[in-house]
Amino acid sequence: MEQTLKVTNVLSDPTRYNIYQYLIKHHQEVSVVEIAELFDIHPNVARLHLSKLEDINIVESYSQKTGKGGRPSRVYRLSNEVIELNFPHRDYKLLSTIAIESFVELGEAGKHALYQTGYKYGNKVIERYNNGPLFEELTKEQKINILEDAGTMLGMYPDFQYNADKNSVTFQIKNCPFKEVASTNHAMVCKLHNNFLKGMFEALFTSVDLIENENMFNGCENCTYVAKLSIV
Repeated sequence: MEQTLKVTNVLSDPTRYNIYQYLIKHHQEVSVVEIAELFDIHPNVARLHLSKLEDINIVESYSQKTGKGGRPSRVYRLSNEVIELNFPHRDYKLLSTIAIESFVELGEAGKHALYQTGYKYGNKVIERYNNGPLFEELTKEQKINILEDAGTMLGMYPDFQYNADKNSVTFQIKNCPFKEVASTNHAMVCKLHNNFLKGMFEALFTSVDLIENENMFNGCENCTYVAKLSIV
C-alpha cells in the first residue's frame, strides 16, 4: 500500500505523468535537456520530474559518453517495471494467466475458443464508437482515427499510416498491453492479440488480411503489422 500511494503521488503531477506517457510511446532514451525542450520547462524542473519517476522504478538512468570529451551525460529510459494500481489489491494478471492456461489444457478446441473470444472483444471495443454516423458512412481516415483512439485507450500507443495505392494500413504497436502475461507463453498470447486486432479492424472494414512483420518478443523494438483492407 505504501508503494501504491507513492506511485499515485508521483504520477498525480500532470507534467510528470505526460513525461511518463511520452517515454512509453516513444521507447527512446532522453536527456534532461530534451525533456525540458519538449515540455517547455526549466532543465532543473525536468531533472526533478525524471528523478521522481526514477524513485518509483518506472524510469531508469545511466551515464552516457557524449564523444565530445568532458563529463558523460545522464540519459533516462523506461524501465521494465509495470504499474498496477488497485484499491483494494486485485491480481488480474494472475487471473489472465489462469484463464489462458485453462484454454491450453483444452487442446486445439481451447485455443480456437481463446482466439475467437479475442476477435469478438476486439470487435466490441470498436462497436462502442458506433453512436454517431454509421461506420459505412465514415471515410477511411475517420475509421483509422477510431482505431488509433481505441488503441491508445487500450495502452497500445499505435501509429497508423494509410497507403492509398495499396489500400492498406501499416501500423506499429509501441506498447504491448499483454506483455507480462505473454512473457510465459508469448506465441499464444500474441496470436490472441492478433485476433483482437483483427476484430477491431473488421468492425470497420471487411476481409482484412492482417500480416505481422515484426514482434517485440523476437527482439524488435515494436510490433509492426500491415492490414490489407476491403472497405465496407
